[in-house]
Amino acid sequence: MLATRANKVCDLMKRIKQRMRNIALSARFSSIGKRTTIEAPLRLIGGEHIEIGCSTFIGSDSWLCANPRSPLLQSAKKTINIGDNVSISGHCTISATEQVTIEDSVLIARYAYIADHSHAYQDKTRPIKDQGTTPAKPVVIKKGAWLGQNVVICPGVTVGKNSVVGANSVVRENVEDYTVVAGSPAKLIKRIAPTPDTTP
Repeated sequence: MLATRANKVCDLMKRIKQRMRNIALSARFSSIGKRTTIEAPLRLIGGEHIEIGCSTFIGSDSWLCANPRSPLLQSAKKTINIGDNVSISGHCTISATEQVTIEDSVLIARYAYIADHSHAYQDKTRPIKDQGTTPAKPVVIKKGAWLGQNVVICPGVTVGKNSVVGANSVVRENVEDYTVVAGSPAKLIKRIAPTPDTTP
């Protein structure tokens, strides 16, 4: 009996601590929806350019980097948009200089990497780390998609609705709705027959 009460108190304290952390974090983002949980530690750059929806989970040791290149982009749509009911496991990286959109109910496993740009490397006279980044190409992960562990989503890619990207895949081209892809580079494995969508 005492052990049960102690466990309940412990759980309550954890929830209160997480709630206080979310309140503190909310000042560092453009917006965070209700019932969203962001676990510590989090590496955050440009939180004012990031919107996160409701009931979303972001696991520990993740890195969110929103670094819009121009004042026009800074005043337009947010650079990183994460929808409602999204689950992002720990150690994930989402980096954008123009636009990364993760729609509602997306599932992302640990160590995934999503970016709308890459490192420039054409100048032989300078180290790659000093050459800046390539022009951005917007990335979209559509509603209900699932990205497996260690997946890399390259610039300009759209991952289709309710599609599956297998673990350790490198996605360089668009993924169609209701498909399964895997490999490096990712290739079509099979198609999933969709059921009628009754949501508006």
